[in-house]
Amino acid sequence: MGSDGADSSRRFLALHTSERPLLLPNPWDLGSARLLSWLGFKALATTSGGFAASLGRLDGNVRREEAIAHAVAVAEATGLPVSADFERCFADDPAGVGQTVGLAREAGIAGCSVEDWSGHDIYDLDMATERVAAAAAAAHAGPPHLVLTARAENHAHGRHDLDDTITRLQAYQQAGADVLFAPRLRGIEQVRAVLRSIDRPLNVLVWSGVPPIAELADAGVSRVSVGSSFAFAAYGTLLEAARELRDVGTYSYLERARVGYYEGANEAFAQSGEEPDPPTHKETQ
Repeated sequence: MGSDGADSSRRFLALHTSERPLLLPNPWDLGSARLLSWLGFKALATTSGGFAASLGRLDGNVRREEAIAHAVAVAEATGLPVSADFERCFADDPAGVGQTVGLAREAGIAGCSVEDWSGHDIYDLDMATERVAAAAAAAHAGPPHLVLTARAENHAHGRHDLDDTITRLQAYQQAGADVLFAPRLRGIEQVRAVLRSIDRPLNVLVWSGVPPIAELADAGVSRVSVGSSFAFAAYGTLLEAARELRDVGTYSYLERARVGYYEGANEAFAQSGEEPDPPTHKETQ
């Protein structure tokens, strides 16, 4: 790991204690990454679903080399620490998981995640823990280490067994994970139950029924991410505008575009070293 990657990892890990909580939005391309950086967010995480959509694919259809290159590109475009969404780390066996995380660390990525969902089912606890242990060994192979997030995917796949989720998170903590994550916990009481059971930073995914940031902060949540929701909100707005054009023949989306995008884009993209163009009527052509 080069000095830039080492510094990025240090900054990223420190943000889990200095921020209350760390807000970790998930860009899906370089434009969204630069806009989020311009807004002042201190770290970013990639989203497998959002990045796949940017390539015209469904979630789960991105290759390892693409995911690593994407995370590196987001980090280079923004100068921020980036945690990469690697899903199951593109492997079932622990050795393959370790190889993926090792490649990420060598690339200078600040952090990454490993899931216990195989693409078809939840790995049994022993296998899932071995996978996290292999990931942690690769993540921590050099000082300072890549920040490893271990994800218990029960609730994201209809297995609403909080006791099993807690058992898994405790096992992943023992296996060396730096951050723990159980997507789609239901309500603040489940979040509090998990927090009482672990002593690692907890990431909470923004989802229907998740309490506001202030309540999560009061509970002791260290990090909040949005997953693919920003990407899908953007694509949803695109579909809405396109259907208006096709089906109604009107253009009400133009004002939303002007107010919601152009000012920010001219400033955010200028920070990348390009001179901003003054807004003109051609912006909507």
